[in-house]
Amino acid sequence: MSVPRLTIDDVARLAGVSRTTASMVLNGRGDRYRIAEATQARVRAVAEAHSFQPSVQARALRTGISQTLGLVVPELTNFAHASLAQAIEPLAHAAGYQALIVTSNDEAAEERAGVEHLLARQLDGLLVVPCMSEARPYAEWQRRIPLYLVDRRVDGSGVEAMVTNAESAVAEMLGDALRGGREEAFYFGGQPHLSPSIDRLRGFRSALAKAGLDEQPEWVTARDYRRRSGYDMMRECHARLGRYPRVLFCGAITLLEGVLEFINQQDRFRRAPERIVTFDDHYLLDCLPLPIDAIAQDSHGLAASSLVQLQRLMAGEAAVSGEVPARLIWRSRRGSA
Repeated sequence: MSVPRLTIDDVARLAGVSRTTASMVLNGRGDRYRIAEATQARVRAVAEAHSFQPSVQARALRTGISQTLGLVVPELTNFAHASLAQAIEPLAHAAGYQALIVTSNDEAAEERAGVEHLLARQLDGLLVVPCMSEARPYAEWQRRIPLYLVDRRVDGSGVEAMVTNAESAVAEMLGDALRGGREEAFYFGGQPHLSPSIDRLRGFRSALAKAGLDEQPEWVTARDYRRRSGYDMMRECHARLGRYPRVLFCGAITLLEGVLEFINQQDRFRRAPERIVTFDDHYLLDCLPLPIDAIAQDSHGLAASSLVQLQRLMAGEAAVSGEVPARLIWRSRRGSA
């Protein structure tokens, strides 16, 4: 049986004061309106005894401030997105905000529904890891709330974004992998319309050009960033070549998971690509029998920089876009001297 929720009218009645007086006390304005300390203490005692909390929605409607931020991410099962959400929440709390998090599952309809749900809660600002390349929805949302994009750009939307320097990071790490006479490299990527996919593929192609290699049609494959896609791309590539590619770049650690699943099932890691490079990192890569170089996003840096820019927007100032440097983890160099 549910317990009836206490209202501000109930608190006022139990404390023997008017509704206006109870509201002023519970919203921290008792001293400003010279309400007697004894009266304030009585109202607070009643509220505490009945675990009463003022309505956040009512306060937001009255003041225009909810002290709440929204965050939309594609998937919390994705290590990179989960790390970003984990980094944003305590930073928002330290700045005096509660973060509400919803997921889009990288589906446009779910993202639209999630954003509209958050907007209905009278948020002060919104951070989004976008899943659409269409600019119009973000431009429209920006007119309704301070909006800043994280991890992914949406070109033409007019909404500023904080992203990782993926293109230069991929070019540097893949360029190293192509040294020593390796004359082929394969790219397994996700949704090609997303800005991270565009940047990572540009870095891949930049490394090929610097190595003097002409890209072959079969070297680049892109589907989505799910584990199953990584498995299928590795299985099909292996069947087509009759072997593993000499150099392999995975556009996300979720794709790498599928790749490793196939290699384990097929060869128990006795055979594998000579060099594997992945975007995103996980400490469990240190436990594998083959060295995998990784490009690690700075989740805390992305979160902190994005939150600073969102706060600028909420203060009526202009925000700017930027890049956060990735960290290159060279497991292939460990133990070599």
